[in-house]
Amino acid sequence: MTGTLVNAAAIAAGGCVGLLLKKGVKGSHQDSINKALGVAVLVLGLNGVISSMFTVNADGTLASSGELLLIISLVLGTLAGEALRIDDRLNGLSGLVERRLHLSGFAQSFVNGALIYCVGAMAIIGALNDGLRGDASVLYIKSLLDGISSVVLGATLGPGVIFAALPVLVYQGAISLLAGALEPFLAGELLGQICGVGYCLVLCIGINFLGMTKIKTANMLPALLVPVLWSFLQPLFSGAA
Repeated sequence: MTGTLVNAAAIAAGGCVGLLLKKGVKGSHQDSINKALGVAVLVLGLNGVISSMFTVNADGTLASSGELLLIISLVLGTLAGEALRIDDRLNGLSGLVERRLHLSGFAQSFVNGALIYCVGAMAIIGALNDGLRGDASVLYIKSLLDGISSVVLGATLGPGVIFAALPVLVYQGAISLLAGALEPFLAGELLGQICGVGYCLVLCIGINFLGMTKIKTANMLPALLVPVLWSFLQPLFSGAA
């Protein structure tokens, strides 16, 4: 779990640096920085969706897959999230922390930071390599990237970014500890499907940063489980056919 520990520490440290820099950011510049960050997050999400769903054929043409599963995942996941009121519960819990610890902006920075840092192939593959082979090189690279982004998020959103290190620690740590059992499943097509859905959530975060509309991204989190469920159900349908 060495890579995960380093990753969590980099996020926390970057968030602390960002909070120190936040004091020097003028209020008039805050909106511009948020929009610039929104564009960056949009590009990150779009790049992830493309790399997860598109492949290059031998003749140089592009081929895509998983569009229907992506739509079903987002719709069913959002319905489940709305029914469970995940966004309201997370914001309620984050709001309680804000009031108790007097940390303004905690809710938004925590939820957005946790989603950005936990979603993506690097988190899964890096944690698997760390757990199976003791190779944390992928997570070290991720730590550098996350540390830099946490400085920006800390300076623009608030202290919740520091606490976003906790879900990273739990999520990646669990994958590393259970790597032997998870490796046969979290690979190949399923990994691409999970990442495709996950990067769509990152796109939604970018849209929220730009202020074009308000998407309750946390309510879409169950969508990440739909490809996993489908991977178990697919053999049953194939056998019936």
